[in-house]
Amino acid sequence: MSQDTTSPEAAPKTSTGVSAWWRALSIFLALVVFIGWAFSASMYEQFKAQIHHLEAKLVEIPQVREVSVLLDEAQAPAMLLTYDPKNQKLQVQRLNEVKEGREQSLHVWAIAEGDAPRLLGVLTDRYKTQQLDVPTQALEGARALGVSVENKDRGPDKGKPLQPWLFKGWLVQKAI
Repeated sequence: MSQDTTSPEAAPKTSTGVSAWWRALSIFLALVVFIGWAFSASMYEQFKAQIHHLEAKLVEIPQVREVSVLLDEAQAPAMLLTYDPKNQKLQVQRLNEVKEGREQSLHVWAIAEGDAPRLLGVLTDRYKTQQLDVPTQALEGARALGVSVENKDRGPDKGKPLQPWLFKGWLVQKAI
């Protein structure tokens, strides 16, 4: 019998493993996937933190619920009044140049149908914008707001204005 004298070393080599290039490529792609996952997780956490921060700021922002534009005799805008029920503040902004005299003051009133006007406050300064502390109950049932000029020393009589309305306007509930 003749024996094949070919040695295993002489036989052609067959690859039993994976190429070094494929290994490097798979390691590189695994690193890219890991870095991408870490980046997206970081961005997600930053996004959540930003949403929580904005929600906290939104709670602090005054929520204007009632608005009134008071008109003068010529039906021109004289005052803008906005009410924030959370802070119970009525902000009064003068839109014209009408000023009260030294012995006079402007009184802000809530006007309800079939009820006497309720005094909300007195504008003590001649600044363009002022805030009055007004409890929410003071505006219940009010359909309009008005401003009268009263004597500083005597003020309104029996809770009613002595003078006719200087400015008057509807109180509008703003949709949130």
